[in-house]
Amino acid sequence: MESITLLCGKAITEARTDEGIGAAVFEGIFEAHYKRVYNFCAYRINNHHDTEDLVSMVFEKVIAKYSTYRPSGVPLEAWIITIAKNVVNDYFRHKKKRAYIPLDFVNGAALSVSESQPEEILMIRESNAALMRALNALTEKERTIIAMKFAASLKNVDIASIMSLGESNVGAIIHRSLKKMRRVLEGEES
Repeated sequence: MESITLLCGKAITEARTDEGIGAAVFEGIFEAHYKRVYNFCAYRINNHHDTEDLVSMVFEKVIAKYSTYRPSGVPLEAWIITIAKNVVNDYFRHKKKRAYIPLDFVNGAALSVSESQPEEILMIRESNAALMRALNALTEKERTIIAMKFAASLKNVDIASIMSLGESNVGAIIHRSLKKMRRVLEGEES
């Protein structure tokens, strides 16, 4: 069966087999979506090593389930993030722990900048700690939607499709979540 897949705005004709996906198409999908999948998983589970494992599992499922993907349904990116969301949910079910973002995940970015002065690193760590407290004030659903919006850079319409919500509802949840985070952050400044 022949189908057309859009990757980074280019139409690629591929031969789909019952086994799944061709290597060239998978490579294009992987390159186009790896960063968003990684960011989404990292934001949700907060552990670099586990994130790498989960991203591998996501793309294994993409390979295994590609024959079930229908371009007339949701966009490919939303389909892949849905798989990532399910993999992360399974991870939490098995770990039985609440999601939060440890400071070593966020602070890693500050420590990797070689020109940063110790004072700058300390200020970044303090800001990140406050941000983590604000994120922990959100519900699981709110954190997931915020992760999809800002870590995976998804549009509200794609988030709505993944979460089975209305697009305006997603916008309202994002607005309320950011407002809640702002109140937490402003409460700390007082």
